[in-house]
Amino acid sequence: MEEDKDQQNRSWDTCREVLPIEDEQTPWKLIKILRVIVLWAVALIVFGLALCSKTSFLLLITLANEGTKVLPLEQKPVALLCIGCSLITSSVLLLLKSLWKVCYSSSKLPGKKTIALVLFFEFLVAAGAAILTIVAMPHLDIVTNVTILNGVAVLSTLLQLTAQCKAKEKNHYVLPSITAFLLILLGYILFIVLYIIKDPTDMKMLTWVGLAVGASFLVSFNWWENYFQVISKDSSSVFLKDICKEATRCQHILNILSSGLRIAVTACVLGAYVHLAKMDWDIVRSIPSRETRIIGIIIGVQLISSALCHWFAVAGCKMHALRRCFILPLYLASLAVMALLVIPVIVYYQQFRVSHNGTASVNFTSYCDLVVNGTNGSLDGSVFPRLVLDVTHTLCFLDMSNMTDIGLLTGSAVAWWLGLVLATVHLWYLNVNRIQRTQDMFVRRLYEGAFIEQSLLLNTRYDIQSKNRKKNFKGMEPVMLYLCATMWHETYDEMMNIIISIFRMDRYRPRTQPKFDDFSFEAHIYFDDAFEGSQVHRLNEYAKNLVVILKEVYGIFSNADDKFFVKRHYFPDQKLIQTPYGGRLVITMPQGNHIYVHFKDKDLIRHRKRWSQVMYLYYLLGWKLLSKYHGRYQKGCEEKELRAELQKEKHNTYILALDGDTDFQPAAVVLLIDRLKMYPRVGAACGRIHPTGSGPAVWFQKFEYSISHWLQKTAEHTIGCVLCSPGCFSLFRAEALMDDNVMKRYSTKAMEASHYIQYDQGEDRWLCTLLLKQGWRVEYNAASDAYTNAPEDFKELYNQRRRWGPSTMANVVDLLGSTTTICRKNPSISRPFMFYQLFNMVSAILGPATICLLIAGSLSFIFDIHSAASLVIAVIPPAIYLGLCFKLKADTQIKLAAGLSIVYAFLMLVVTMSIIGAMIKDKTILTPSSIFVIAMALIYIITAILHPQEAHLVFYGFLYILCVPSAYLLLTIYSMVNMNNVSWGTRETKPAGGAAAPAAPNPQLTQQKAKSGFSSWWKCCKKPSQRSQDPRLTVSQESMVPDPEQAEPLPQNTIVEDNRIPEGEQGLTTPAFDCQSQSWITELQELSTDMQLVEDTLDEDELGFWVDLQEKYLKPLPDDKEKQKKMANDLLELRNKINFAFFMMNAMWLVATFTLQIFNGVFAIRLPKVTLDLVDTGEDAQIDPIAFMFILGFALSVIIQFFAMIFQRFNTLIHFVSFLDTEPKEQKPKKIKYKKGKKVFTTTTNTNLHECIESSRVKNVMGAQGAKGDANSVIDSVIDSAIDSGSAISSGSTLGSATIYDSGSAYDSQDDSDFGEYDFDSRFYGSSPDEGTGV
Repeated sequence: MEEDKDQQNRSWDTCREVLPIEDEQTPWKLIKILRVIVLWAVALIVFGLALCSKTSFLLLITLANEGTKVLPLEQKPVALLCIGCSLITSSVLLLLKSLWKVCYSSSKLPGKKTIALVLFFEFLVAAGAAILTIVAMPHLDIVTNVTILNGVAVLSTLLQLTAQCKAKEKNHYVLPSITAFLLILLGYILFIVLYIIKDPTDMKMLTWVGLAVGASFLVSFNWWENYFQVISKDSSSVFLKDICKEATRCQHILNILSSGLRIAVTACVLGAYVHLAKMDWDIVRSIPSRETRIIGIIIGVQLISSALCHWFAVAGCKMHALRRCFILPLYLASLAVMALLVIPVIVYYQQFRVSHNGTASVNFTSYCDLVVNGTNGSLDGSVFPRLVLDVTHTLCFLDMSNMTDIGLLTGSAVAWWLGLVLATVHLWYLNVNRIQRTQDMFVRRLYEGAFIEQSLLLNTRYDIQSKNRKKNFKGMEPVMLYLCATMWHETYDEMMNIIISIFRMDRYRPRTQPKFDDFSFEAHIYFDDAFEGSQVHRLNEYAKNLVVILKEVYGIFSNADDKFFVKRHYFPDQKLIQTPYGGRLVITMPQGNHIYVHFKDKDLIRHRKRWSQVMYLYYLLGWKLLSKYHGRYQKGCEEKELRAELQKEKHNTYILALDGDTDFQPAAVVLLIDRLKMYPRVGAACGRIHPTGSGPAVWFQKFEYSISHWLQKTAEHTIGCVLCSPGCFSLFRAEALMDDNVMKRYSTKAMEASHYIQYDQGEDRWLCTLLLKQGWRVEYNAASDAYTNAPEDFKELYNQRRRWGPSTMANVVDLLGSTTTICRKNPSISRPFMFYQLFNMVSAILGPATICLLIAGSLSFIFDIHSAASLVIAVIPPAIYLGLCFKLKADTQIKLAAGLSIVYAFLMLVVTMSIIGAMIKDKTILTPSSIFVIAMALIYIITAILHPQEAHLVFYGFLYILCVPSAYLLLTIYSMVNMNNVSWGTRETKPAGGAAAPAAPNPQLTQQKAKSGFSSWWKCCKKPSQRSQDPRLTVSQESMVPDPEQAEPLPQNTIVEDNRIPEGEQGLTTPAFDCQSQSWITELQELSTDMQLVEDTLDEDELGFWVDLQEKYLKPLPDDKEKQKKMANDLLELRNKINFAFFMMNAMWLVATFTLQIFNGVFAIRLPKVTLDLVDTGEDAQIDPIAFMFILGFALSVIIQFFAMIFQRFNTLIHFVSFLDTEPKEQKPKKIKYKKGKKVFTTTTNTNLHECIESSRVKNVMGAQGAKGDANSVIDSVIDSAIDSGSAISSGSTLGSATIYDSGSAYDSQDDSDFGEYDFDSRFYGSSPDEGTGV
């Protein structure tokens, strides 16, 4: 308080040091510019591809016309065959995809009625499409062919009308459907009349016209499912509902059957027509080269453009640009095709008339006789003029000088086009979500290559429309988000990062006066080992720093938008609660959201990160989510209704797992939420993790993380599932966590040696393993960025990877051993994907031997020695290091590895130069090794270019290359040999120099007796964080338990922690959390002067929950020396077994390679060396078969990752663009204008404070001509008294921010000159925090 008052008297000292709270990493301006470019590009691409698809298809139909001359009459079957290929290509692709889904995921068989109905419609559609395009359209004119395809919407308009009339909504918007049907019908009538009046006696032509009309009607059955699903919702027909449900549930089986039927029907129609038309199929094998080239180009353009148009059109919808990138381009495509085909005809005709001086005798009929039909079919010149004449030939039966013919032709074309526009006008008002699933936007996964724009428009989901054009679109359900961070020994700056990130979320989605209801959130911080002292428990320095940070960040965000002098902060009362596990601090942030800080006492509850996660899983999902439904069930609510509500809430409840140093932006969280909202089987999603820090160790990790995310995680996401969602920034679905064998299994205590490695060394990977086994999908979202501190010290990095390496291996082996079960239960995982993981595992195991071979190759090149001898030399140093690791202490091993890493770094520099030297010496880069190195470099460079924000990280690749032996040889040896060391390894501190060890625990305290040997070790091997510059972070620790390796004749580096004994041997004592004095509460209250910390208590139900949870899952583990010794021996034995198998495989690999190199002339694969001009140099490159197969496999793996990365980059771009187009813009606060003598203070949402101010006669004080300090003190005292008395901040009420009115108030006449330079922060928030209920 005194400091605040001193600050008020120093008006010259008002500048502040404010930490950055805005997003300084994501280049949003660049992304917004990119968004505009991308949307325009996608729109133009969709338009261009639709134009190419339709034009090329119509050219094929024109070539099939009997009178066209680009293809002679006897070669017409080739054009018909290409038309058939266009019809069935999409069916073939769908068939292959469905077969893949059926083979590698579970699929249900549909009922007989469903199969019969679906195949009936598919038969009609396939027969109609084949008859229309193969039989009828080659005999019609080009204008009719362009527009008759729009007539396939005729049945869709009738079904729309039926759906509108069946719907329960009022004010049905049926006029467009009726008008569209009438226009399409008018188009058919005008089309029939045109061909009848031209030659009523030509029965053959009338047959083609009748087939065209009937076939186009059959094609319109193609989209029956789109409207049947809408009709079935309001229909009483059980049969119709079952058909629609089975069609969706069993779509893969039905796709296989329908695709096969379509291919068969198309082939039958094509074969029958060729036979009936007396054409000869043998001509297909003797087509001249030029005709073959013309046909090949046209059909290639048609097939590729159709597939790409479908993909880009779907991408445009996912970008939330339905109108710009989907509807408009497809509408305009038909008009553009018409112009592209007809305008050259008109131009050529006009040129002919001009060449004949425009004589009256020259008309279109004479032009056809003289030019079109009179020219021979020679293709000696350009193809384009001949194609124009062929297109003109289809119009020669018309008299272009006759307005009746032109009117009928134009009328039918316009009527069909307008009919399609009105039949799909509902798309203009269709609402889609960000990255909407394709199956939710399009009813069928099949596109029609023959009429691409019609199939895309009519296949889009149909919704009931009303006259006010309000969409019947059910938006996404709001979700509840829990931010759960675990803390232990984070530094001041690290804790500051995550607290600022949480306060960003509060500002992004305020709870008071919320503008959006997409999600609400709570933040929970679980602080491990927060107390110190034996007799009197106090918070340690780390926990105190967190409280100081909370107060500091609160002030920053309370005044983030102020532009005037800030003299004093007013904080609402916060809560301190004594709990069975330690204590709880409840903070209400400026915008009304809450932070719950759970201070854990290791004497009362089990500690370590996994147990903190178990703690919040059971608290948030078990207690807060399930308990309320159990209470309603006991009151007699219907079980079925409760089950449905519970399932819905579990599905829409997410947990964001965070580390204590994670820095993230709200947009990153929203992008992760999108993945879980859109895809119901996604159980977890992780973002792009960026390591932060400085120094060579961090630079190495920056490149390593980038390659891991750019290639490995994207490949896993694309072709299967991500195997590990990092615990520092991952979003989990409550429904997935609460599934069988997930949360319950995750709470299992480690009872065997292998459990320590798999369960506790990499808890995030093990949790993902449980999710994958249960059938849930884990995804990676590259658009979501988070930042976390990376180890800057060589020792800390090695210890971190010592934990990660064995844990990764254990979990992957677990997954590979359950391949059959996982492939059956998880639709995202297939056997090929598991084989890909097996190859990666084998590559990782053989990593040390591979590095030795790499070094041996460079030694052989540099010193010109035999490859076998160089291999022996290369193996000696790592073999010596391996033997020493079994004898030396861990610290000594790391020091030795550091020295060897420097030596190997120089050697790798020589290796790199030797590869370049080999290219220069051989004067070629076309050797296998050179091609491999150059290809890898190009892949990494291209990958970096495709990540422009992170492209600079590729320069760290040079350091990464130098560190390859250290990372994949020495680190692997260290982690494998020290596998029995199950300590955490990072963020461990040692006592400060000269600090005395604290007193021994009081043996009389029940909970003090529960201390385990683990907690003693935990405190003995802590070391000061090298990132910390704050001397307050150094605390005294307990004395060290003797290292087990000192009792052994040979050091074994065995450190066992958290050992368990059966629960029956533990006392059934209730945590005596209230036996301690209230010292930590008093200490925090004294520490925080501005922020009033009010002591509160838990309700009885929650108190009982914590007691039960501790007793069942989280009771502190006793110290059992015999158990620890037995477990240490078990870990040692497990390490020896795994190490024997691991290094034996590497030895066998080296021995096999050594043998092949000795007999190089017998077994070597010889490949000729060629120059850059592909001239044989006469020399051969010799490669042993094993190395060649390994390099080939590795190259194939990287290529798969590269193409998966490209695909994922497009999806990331789509997500970014859709996010910018749909995410509400944050409104900037209005600037407050200050006028001298015109300022008053009043509240806007609570009258208690206003009444309090009125009762104190603030008006008289403000009007008095007194000292400025007196007036200020009166206002301060009034507000303080209001806050202290509880009149302004009461239970269940929320105060808004004070506002300043310039004019029109009752105080305008008061002289306010004494207050011209005074202001204070007037944001009060007094909402009562939740006491155990979900929002």
